[in-house]
Amino acid sequence: MPELPEVERARRTLEEALDRTIVDVDDTDEWVCRPHRPGDIAAALRGGRLVAAHRLGKTMWCETADARGEPGPHLGVHLGMGGRIVVVDDAADDPPRRPQWNRFTMTFADGGQLRLHDTRRLGRVRLEPDLDAIGPDAERIRPAEFRERVARSRSAVKARLLDQSVLSGVGNLLADETLWQARLAPSAPADRLSRAELDRLHTALRTSLRNAIRKGGVHTGEVIESRRAGATCPRCGTPMAHGKVGGRTTWWCPREQA
Repeated sequence: MPELPEVERARRTLEEALDRTIVDVDDTDEWVCRPHRPGDIAAALRGGRLVAAHRLGKTMWCETADARGEPGPHLGVHLGMGGRIVVVDDAADDPPRRPQWNRFTMTFADGGQLRLHDTRRLGRVRLEPDLDAIGPDAERIRPAEFRERVARSRSAVKARLLDQSVLSGVGNLLADETLWQARLAPSAPADRLSRAELDRLHTALRTSLRNAIRKGGVHTGEVIESRRAGATCPRCGTPMAHGKVGGRTTWWCPREQA
């Protein structure tokens, strides 16, 4: 599943589609565009424009305007397990190599296109996405709110980081990278962490996110290559340990994250 850094990069790609008049929309994939019927999204957006691209955690949406410039419906876009956003300036000069994998396509008056390319058909496009159950964005949450939300439960701290209603955007790889950077045990009860430990975790999260966005994704984290059998901790050389925490496969340094 793409995590916050990958989704932020996709949001920046969406910005390339802003302020271009929409002349056609292919929303015929009833699974990706559920619960809408084919043609519903097209009817709502044709003749209008995307005017802003937003992200909250792993969720993206665009503000739209109709042909008169009046606010239109929000368009939600979710990448799913392997989806990606592609924006081309001239669809005639840049035809899709696998058109069957473009699950949603928006064509602009200038000849460009926005495509949701998804080999696994797990992405999602819908009007007026519900954001009510999503917690604060992991990149923007302030230290005091982070401490209060994460430490509210006796659950393992990794499980708290992964709970999208606590804070949004952290997935399995980012959680392992952040906890390794903060030198905290993934299974430590969240309500037992000290203020200093929670602040260290918040700092590690922001640093890990910014580095991943800058370098191209969560896979660029310092400990990610060591999440495998036989690997050692990049800092101290101790063999990495692994197990299940919060129902997810987890890797940590048993010496530094005791």
